[in-house]
Amino acid sequence: MHHFKNNAHYQETDNILDSALFDEAYEHIKEWDGYEPSPLHDLKGLAAEMGVGQILYKDESTRFGLKSFKSLGGAYAVVHVLQEHLSAKYPGVEITDQDLKDGKYTNDLKNFIVATATDGNHGRSVAWGAYECGIKCKIYMHSGVSQSRGVAVELLGAEVTWVDGNYDDSLLQVKRDAIENEWHIISDTSYDGYTYVPKYVMAGYTVMTKEISEQLKEEELPTHILIQGGVGGLAGAICAHAGKIWGEHRPRFVVVEPETADCLYQSAKIGRPKMVHIEQETLMGGLSCGEVSIIGWNILKNNANDFVTISDNNVKPAMCIMAMGIGVDDGIEAGESAVAGVAALMELKDKEKLRSALGIDSQSRILLFGTEGATDPELYNEIVSGG
Repeated sequence: MHHFKNNAHYQETDNILDSALFDEAYEHIKEWDGYEPSPLHDLKGLAAEMGVGQILYKDESTRFGLKSFKSLGGAYAVVHVLQEHLSAKYPGVEITDQDLKDGKYTNDLKNFIVATATDGNHGRSVAWGAYECGIKCKIYMHSGVSQSRGVAVELLGAEVTWVDGNYDDSLLQVKRDAIENEWHIISDTSYDGYTYVPKYVMAGYTVMTKEISEQLKEEELPTHILIQGGVGGLAGAICAHAGKIWGEHRPRFVVVEPETADCLYQSAKIGRPKMVHIEQETLMGGLSCGEVSIIGWNILKNNANDFVTISDNNVKPAMCIMAMGIGVDDGIEAGESAVAGVAALMELKDKEKLRSALGIDSQSRILLFGTEGATDPELYNEIVSGG
């Protein structure tokens, strides 16, 4: 486990990610069929076991039936891109989310194709958004992704292209093919020349923070947020929104990454984006990313308090603990990437110097993001059954 304490404090981020987009995303998504706030569990048994005062767990395992927070981002970006495309053709006409889903513009969109690279969950969200709006979708997956994740997007009508290598290789390939075929990329990572769409993906994620702010209304704020790294899109969005909601009272913000895919940690250490070549895939597949999202990085570099890396050693035990529940806690379906924060607390449990460096003690109130349920059912069942 490695820790880098960032010389950061809350800074305004509207110049990077306009906070007006947060409210706009919530106003749209709350009207979608099947929307309801995801649970915020108070895990008293786990908190006692980890030696902290409280653990709050935002459980995304049932979100829109896709079992992942990603359903808030990719699908919302698809809808937004289609609305902008149609608005150019029909100026002054309000094009609602429901119009798109009801097929009102099917003929206008018959040649409109969206595409993305994915480790699984983002692609499923984009495919779902495309399916709901009746358009074609191309999903690029790398060889480290399980076949069952590919089947999940194919069931939504998407076409899967398998790419040798890792996530970064699949991203490079979809960029090339999208330019050649005039497809519209709906990516959850931003890079030079491509920042517009990812802002809407990130805005969709902040529905979680909006819900949390309502769910915590009568309670003390957490002292810490431990959140998954990946490319930094989720972490950057939540960091920006938490700052907008709570300002100087925002909880200490700790980014957690696998030690084999620690692009944010490595970037923070040198103060600029650094690409990490992934030689070994982490079990936390959704976090196996070697290159930072530029928007996420620009938020985190001045606002994240800490960056930590963890091994895979505690991932399976963390999933089993969540499935069983400790003490009074109910069992929760938590996938591999969902337990990053739990695994970090497990690794920290006997490391007093690191706990102290992170300001974590028996009074700490920790907010975790349970980003997915069993999005790879075969792997999940194998792990929690002890197979």
